[in-house]
Amino acid sequence: MAGMVGIFACVLIVGMDITAGILGIKAEAAQNQVKHLRLWLFECKDPSHEAFIFGVAAATLLGLAHVLANLLGGCSICTQEELQKASPSRQCSLACLLLMWVLLAGGLGLLVIGTMSNNKSRATCGFTHHHYLSLGGILCFVHAGFSVGYYVTATAAFTQ
Repeated sequence: MAGMVGIFACVLIVGMDITAGILGIKAEAAQNQVKHLRLWLFECKDPSHEAFIFGVAAATLLGLAHVLANLLGGCSICTQEELQKASPSRQCSLACLLLMWVLLAGGLGLLVIGTMSNNKSRATCGFTHHHYLSLGGILCFVHAGFSVGYYVTATAAFTQ
């Protein structure tokens, strides 16, 4: 029974992350559909409401998937001495946890920057913000892999 819950949790986390990644890429496509004028590094463009909605949804799903992975995997903070004495699966679990947080920060940051550039009140000229949404979407896919890796290794370390 516990194995089925684990499989369901992994599928749910991966599904949320993949959906967030697809929404990030769709937001980039919607952003590219609006008219814009570009001169060297500066760009004037109208905001895309559709890209804004997709970006908010992608950022929300990434955040929810991260919270779910942390809650199900458990949080275990240990000292440097405990980390050196820990089993390899526990060390791998902590490495996945660290990388998962780095991917969350990077992916969420890129999605928020790309989303805010499509806010209705931001119809201004400035530096180009190309590919932030699609890069954030790609980081969502990578986040899915490390989330599952963290859940599996944390569960294995807990059962030892």
